[in-house]
Amino acid sequence: MTAGSAGAPWFVRPPSPDRAARLLCFPYSGSGASAFSGWPAAIDGVEVCPVQFPGRENRLGEPHYGTYGKLAAALIEPLTPLLDRPYAFFGHCAGALPAYETAVRLARLGLPGPECLVVSGQPAPHDAALDRMLTMTEDALRAELVSVIRGRGIDPRPDMVELGMVVLLRDLAAAREYRRAEPVAVPCPILVLHWRDDPDVSLDQLGGWRRYADSVEVRVVDGGHHDFMNAPDDLLKLLTSWR
Repeated sequence: MTAGSAGAPWFVRPPSPDRAARLLCFPYSGSGASAFSGWPAAIDGVEVCPVQFPGRENRLGEPHYGTYGKLAAALIEPLTPLLDRPYAFFGHCAGALPAYETAVRLARLGLPGPECLVVSGQPAPHDAALDRMLTMTEDALRAELVSVIRGRGIDPRPDMVELGMVVLLRDLAAAREYRRAEPVAVPCPILVLHWRDDPDVSLDQLGGWRRYADSVEVRVVDGGHHDFMNAPDDLLKLLTSWR
């Protein structure tokens, strides 16, 4: 079985057998693999592999993953064929939490773990409840969703917004349920990215990640919370700094 067939439908394109390393990308709440559609297929020889969670985009007809723990558990089997070369995880906002949980599970199973866990704009697991979206009303969430869609240059049609709200509300239910009171360290470095113009996640809030690995580096990137989708050069350089 090839990596491509084994990974379907978790990966929107078959992983290449020719790249020397991989970057597995976890999307934020309410989004899917298309959050990385503006990214190149490879960064400095590292293949970009967006992860597609069930219950959205081309997997909309599948049941929602339910919890981050269940999501990490379900990802292990399709992920295993891709662990044949060095790789890293990138998770933006709430996507950093299932990325972390997957790294923890891989370590417990004795499987090859990531060379680096890159987390972007997301407080550490024990501070996950600080996410402002968890306390927003549906009207406020809808306005936020419309703003993000417009920011990507897309006309926010009512049907698109309502479908997006279905996914977002289910994802936020999983985020509300997530609890990890005591840190569990991962056996790889963690690179924490703070977006300089992010009004919702402060640099101080990201310091909690220092309890989750022996080596934790915090870097500041120019831009706002959703600018990662535009694949700015500074971000792309950081994403391969672990090699």
